[in-house]
Amino acid sequence: MTSPPLHPQVYPVEEDTLLLLETALAEVRPGDRVLEVGTGSGHIAASLLGRVAGVVAIDINPHAATTARSRGLEVIRTDLVAGVRGLFDLVLFNPPYLPTAPAERLDDWLEYALDGGPNGRDTIVRFLEELDGVLAPDGRALLLVSSLTGVDEVRALADGEGFAVSVSGESTTEGERLLVLLLVRKGRDD
Repeated sequence: MTSPPLHPQVYPVEEDTLLLLETALAEVRPGDRVLEVGTGSGHIAASLLGRVAGVVAIDINPHAATTARSRGLEVIRTDLVAGVRGLFDLVLFNPPYLPTAPAERLDDWLEYALDGGPNGRDTIVRFLEELDGVLAPDGRALLLVSSLTGVDEVRALADGEGFAVSVSGESTTEGERLLVLLLVRKGRDD
């Protein structure tokens, strides 16, 4: 299926998208039920169709939801996982991680994909607090973070929510280090 035209208020496929996709393809198992939080264009979720038992994509941005649906995806328009029922074996999230001062905010739908709050972690904190409610008992999550966000701080936040953290993928772009963190519940044998 060809990609639909991208609405200007939808986050395009960028290096962080490709890194998360590459890491997801290495992590995914055929029987997995996958949830992609903040699907944006739907590129990652659509790339997993046919490789797993099922894929659900979510995004708060109505333009992103429409774009992802046009790729044949099941899409829920919601804020993080608030509108999601059920458990998933693999949860993917490329969150808004850019540190953003109030004066830098744009007040548009694309802002939801970029604005991580003053330290870049506002949405990540909320995601980590809600993750347990959608993650299957032996589930895994892949969370993309940036060196701009404070990787050690994100690790500490995940640890505080009961997740063991390891680095599953990484790349450097324009002086920014991107990492994909693999999160599993502490004490889980893998």
